[in-house]
Amino acid sequence: MEKLPNQECPACRAKKLTLMQDELDIPFFGKTFVFSMQCDSCGFKKSDIEAAEFKEPCRYELDIVGKDDLNIRVVKSSQATVKWPDFKITIDPGVSAEGFVANIEKMLNDIQKVLEFNKETEEDKAKKKRMRKMIDKILDIKDGREKTKLIIEDPTGNSAIISRKAVKSGLKKTKAKK
Repeated sequence: MEKLPNQECPACRAKKLTLMQDELDIPFFGKTFVFSMQCDSCGFKKSDIEAAEFKEPCRYELDIVGKDDLNIRVVKSSQATVKWPDFKITIDPGVSAEGFVANIEKMLNDIQKVLEFNKETEEDKAKKKRMRKMIDKILDIKDGREKTKLIIEDPTGNSAIISRKAVKSGLKKTKAKK
């Protein structure tokens, strides 16, 4: 792992930012570069992942049907869109988007944490109830009692769902709106 400490932080301008780059060989995906930065002064952090070889735009779909599926590895670049249709959640790429390598359980845990936080601060009872139902669905998925689908679309081709169960296809290009 290469480290470059004492760089200027883009958030607070302190020279406490550490830049890191690591090269991984991810099974079924190939050689990959992981980039990250973290500031010891203000806590700013950002990460990304990029394939070493050129990849075609891709779309992955995975039906999560049991507890064993929670261990499936996911590689997501900062340019990828993550969709959980059953939850009506779409996580679009943007300035603060990060790349990561995680498993399905970690992704579900992250959604659950956000929902629990939002539920506690939400005043609208109907919205609070919908969030509670989504949290219950996540708990049922993690216990193997409920099924769901995960979709990842990446125009850079730097994302993957590492499983024989995942269905990979090309990413359809959409015309820009005028």
